[in-house]
Amino acid sequence: MKKSLEDIDKEIISLINKRTLLFTEELKKSGNSSDLFSPVYRTAVSDLIDASDGPVSGDLLKKIFNELLSYSIKLVKPVEVAYLGPEGTFSYLALIETFGSSVTALPQNSIQAVFEEVESGRAAFGIVPVENTTEGSVTYTLDELVETDLKIYSEHLLKISNSLLSKASEIKKIKKVYSHPQPLAQCKNWLNRNLVDVEIVPVASTVKAAEIASTEDFSAAIASESASKIYNLNILASDIEDSRRNFTKFFVLGNMENRKTGRDKTSLVCSIKDEPGSLYRMLKPFSDAGISLSKIESRPNKKELWAYNFFIDLIGHKEDTNVKEAFSKLKEDALFVKILGSYPMN
Repeated sequence: MKKSLEDIDKEIISLINKRTLLFTEELKKSGNSSDLFSPVYRTAVSDLIDASDGPVSGDLLKKIFNELLSYSIKLVKPVEVAYLGPEGTFSYLALIETFGSSVTALPQNSIQAVFEEVESGRAAFGIVPVENTTEGSVTYTLDELVETDLKIYSEHLLKISNSLLSKASEIKKIKKVYSHPQPLAQCKNWLNRNLVDVEIVPVASTVKAAEIASTEDFSAAIASESASKIYNLNILASDIEDSRRNFTKFFVLGNMENRKTGRDKTSLVCSIKDEPGSLYRMLKPFSDAGISLSKIESRPNKKELWAYNFFIDLIGHKEDTNVKEAFSKLKEDALFVKILGSYPMN
């Protein structure tokens, strides 16, 4: 007999409840906090979604499963996640996309404070921006990764869509624009074309910009559309970033290790001797082991004048035999080597 929509809805509701009960029972049995928001599990679910033949989009299915996961975990153990606040920032949007809306979001005033919340145990996880496709690396995050004992638990890519928000009803009335330096740089060409001679004012966050704009009649903020709802602002223009491929990568930080999935990435930082051939010797172990490097970047070592740390992302897990061999050879010549974490590739 052909099922009616009501029959299917009843079946969906029943399966959601059964899945939630089963998932919470398994979490309680394991007693292992590393199972919370496991990127390994999430990758497996993502593979199932990618194999779906529609017509429901993969993005929508991932949002549904993310909220189910978030709510199920809340039933077992409330989870606190620290982020660069306040609510409505791009870090907050990344948090919701990663953890769902059932976690307790703990806004912080700085990236350093996010690290400290997790290190102290006041938060189970932290989420921090690490790199933007337009403006490059977030140096504050890289510097903190050198000092912390926290591990990179997973990564998340957030599509950045900047909007011009204001109390005013027309762009031509705008005399001042507030935003964080990163969005201002991401929208530089648009601003030069559309708001010539308007005063540009950098502030601590996009949400702070929206807050200020909500108190001034002829000012605007560059922020996310969600900030317009928080501060009751008009959206004068959307998607004003200069590049349509504007993404920010976020790292989720925690005290857990991930097991191998077969599609992993490992991040590390190292320092080498200041002598001829040292950079070659740093890279040679990876080449000899057949390991692909997806990123290499240098940052000044703040403890020694004109010394540098090298941040490297490689394809593979730290427990892979060839990766272990490469690390062993690297350590023979490097001044220091620190593995920041192994996690599934996004």
